[in-house]
Amino acid sequence: MVNPRRKAIQSLYRGTCTVKVWEEVKDPITKITTKKEVTKFENEPCKLSYVNHTTTANPTGGPAVITQTIKLSLAPELEVPPGSKIIVTQDGKTTEFARSGEPEVHMDHQHITLELFKGYA
Repeated sequence: MVNPRRKAIQSLYRGTCTVKVWEEVKDPITKITTKKEVTKFENEPCKLSYVNHTTTANPTGGPAVITQTIKLSLAPELEVPPGSKIIVTQDGKTTEFARSGEPEVHMDHQHITLELFKGYA
């Protein structure tokens, strides 16, 4: 049974995500091992959130710097390996991200810091 706190958190999820990894796969017929993109899980409920950070103008008179942190919230039991490609669809938009940080795991959810996917490492 899902506890009420977890149910409340998951009611805020507005998207779904698919996690893919690049790993060695052995062909059962040829017995040849090659690297392929493998889906770990798909269509899992999630939520993207964005936090903008603005620094004040620096002492040398340069412009303020704006950075953005992207976080993914999802169920705590889902394991997202380092280097994964995470495809998130939320509010009608699909974007590919890479997992860039260790998960911040809580009792009812986890947060993973993301960056835009540029390719497998």
